[in-house]
Amino acid sequence: MMKSLTVLAAIALATPAVAQQTFAAPEGCTGTLTVQQKGCVMINVWTCEADEPGDQWVALISQAGVFSVQKVDREFQWLESFKPDGAERLRFPADDPASLTELFTNQIDTWDFIIETEEGIERNVGYDQLTGETTVIDGETLLNTEFQGRTLDGEGNVIENGAGRQFVSEKHRLFFFGEAWDVATPDNIIDLSPVEFTYPGEPGFFSARPKYECNVEEASFQP
Repeated sequence: MMKSLTVLAAIALATPAVAQQTFAAPEGCTGTLTVQQKGCVMINVWTCEADEPGDQWVALISQAGVFSVQKVDREFQWLESFKPDGAERLRFPADDPASLTELFTNQIDTWDFIIETEEGIERNVGYDQLTGETTVIDGETLLNTEFQGRTLDGEGNVIENGAGRQFVSEKHRLFFFGEAWDVATPDNIIDLSPVEFTYPGEPGFFSARPKYECNVEEASFQP
């Protein structure tokens, strides 16, 4: 099953969204959610019979097409991802694994884990924290979070140092983009907040085209 999903992910990554109207989940899998977001970005979410309970797959799509297919578990650990520049996988066991259970119980979750990439290892260190506030978007109640995290290469050099505000859903056990910035340039904010949630049977479910803020000159996210 893993090899077939890898191949299907590679096919999806090579197919521009502008050439198709809909997105198909791999064989043996079921689409569960589509989220249209600001910045000309959207996600399609599916689950697969062969996976562990709680595992989910998330395809991230821009106006140029699918730019990442990620697998997460029920704690929202990034188990693996497939991108145009190669595959990435979580190294087990993590020193401090990401945990939605910890976040929901204690309002804060720290994490320290290593991702194995085609170029070497990347260590991710940081935290997510609930603010105590909620936001309702298109009928979905989301918990507001703040985060800060660093990505370091195998030599300990900082590759990224970011912070921001996101949303997390207890219902879906998923994080959704919000506002983010580099710590060195906090005024340069990228907003990819959710706008529309679509379920099976509803118009626009498993679309392959983002629909919000997709003007070529103004799109805020370029993968």
